[in-house]
Amino acid sequence: MAVPVAIPVPSSDPDYNGRSLKPYLDALHAAGLTPVVVPLGESQERVAGLLTGVHGVLLPGSRYDIDPQRYGERATPECGEADPPRTAVDELLLQDAFNLHKPVLAICHGAQSLNVWCNGPLIQDLKTEVNHRPGRAVAEAHPVRITPGSRLAALVPGGQAEVQVNSSHHQAIREAGDNLRVSAVSPQDGVIEAVELDSPHHFVLAVQWHPERTYAQSAFSRAIFAAFSQAVVAWSPREVRESVASK
Repeated sequence: MAVPVAIPVPSSDPDYNGRSLKPYLDALHAAGLTPVVVPLGESQERVAGLLTGVHGVLLPGSRYDIDPQRYGERATPECGEADPPRTAVDELLLQDAFNLHKPVLAICHGAQSLNVWCNGPLIQDLKTEVNHRPGRAVAEAHPVRITPGSRLAALVPGGQAEVQVNSSHHQAIREAGDNLRVSAVSPQDGVIEAVELDSPHHFVLAVQWHPERTYAQSAFSRAIFAAFSQAVVAWSPREVRESVASK
């Protein structure tokens, strides 16, 4: 039986959701997981009820930006509109995942959401020589350099130091949040492209690109979802309770 994973509806924009949600669901199914879609605007009690049966969390992208007030800044003119319903669901999912050590895979907006939840700031609008938003149709937008010894490095086919990725974002992580380590950067401009929790016992991986879009053609994308799936399948609430009790 496939193991359930929570994924919030990407945004409050139905048109965006219509074209973006399915690739996440397809990738999760292909990795042997069952997505549990969490609607936006539901009560905390309703969301908590959905979370009782899931073993992991995937935070997807969004067409909206993160509210800069959440990391102590005023919005610049280039910063886009925030999406409070998505923010509220992300916070509930992250709190549940960190409380119970459920695996987390965060993608694009989801990576930024995770970083801010961990008290890390963002770059509100990227201005570099690299085009970080060439569009959904570009499968290889720019390279990322993988940090040796990271969880992400173990997933790169052939142990390559750099990998080509797609890119659809104008914001990025400025500094890694609490207990997060940088696991990939854009070598041409130094933009942080991936972070992961600095813990061998809790799978939390966040990437700025979209592996769900290249699942079929990219072994690296499939490896990311396979590692997440392995962590989700291995997660056990009994083990978590025993671990807490033994402290």
